[in-house]
Amino acid sequence: MYFVQETDKLNGICNLLNLVKLDNNKILLPVLIGEEISEKKSKKMAEKTKKILDKCICNKLIISKNIKKIENYINYLHSYNIKIVDGKWLFQVLSSEAIEYVVNKRKLKKEDTEISILVNDLTEILLENIKQIIRKYKKVKIVTNHSEKFKNIEKKILEEEGIIIAINNNKRKSLSKSKIILNADFPTELINKYTIFDEAIIINLRGNVKINKKRFNGININDYEIQYTDTTNFDEIDKKMYDLKDIYEANIYHKQPFKNIQTRLKINNVQIKQLIGNNINL
Repeated sequence: MYFVQETDKLNGICNLLNLVKLDNNKILLPVLIGEEISEKKSKKMAEKTKKILDKCICNKLIISKNIKKIENYINYLHSYNIKIVDGKWLFQVLSSEAIEYVVNKRKLKKEDTEISILVNDLTEILLENIKQIIRKYKKVKIVTNHSEKFKNIEKKILEEEGIIIAINNNKRKSLSKSKIILNADFPTELINKYTIFDEAIIINLRGNVKINKKRFNGININDYEIQYTDTTNFDEIDKKMYDLKDIYEANIYHKQPFKNIQTRLKINNVQIKQLIGNNINL
């Protein structure tokens, strides 16, 4: 695993030649905090980053908070098919906890809170979270463009949990009363086709979703941060420079049973510290 961050010392030669240095498992870019980076420099840095990764036979990075702001550099890395750990997989794992966090912060009554889950492609992790959610809340519905795919899921939940879960796709009514909307995979253009409750809190697990409704006065969440008991072995890394969600996600083996992942989260006491919205944070 390699970490990309700005350099703490930038001399004229490094800046002029766009030198990208490797220091143990840190890739240091010739960038200072707040510096405006041209597209040309972004491209050069991305090319040199790729060369380092190719030489080290690695294709996975964790990016510092400041370097994440250099969009051109990030886009070039994506074009090279470099995997950037972004915490989105972990957000899906924590989706039930995210809803619980909102309910507690807003002091909502669980029995009166309508929750809609927007999903077209159901994963094992999301299914297990849906089961957890319907155990805690009475008013839960799944909104999908592929209702035929969810018939077996509907039957399975009824058999295992004894709960009937509503599945629909009425663009005018489905989200009109939902106080909390858990958006698993609806992109911006799709979610904006629905009538959304004006004060809804939308949790976008994949992020980068914009709500284009003039009357929308709720909270549109596209990011988050966690806190946890630190058991990672990156002692040489200044964790203040990075999002903890990224570091933690990078340390979990993704292809293991959901129960094992949950056990790991409990051992490390992983908790959502903040939900980051466009209008206001929670």
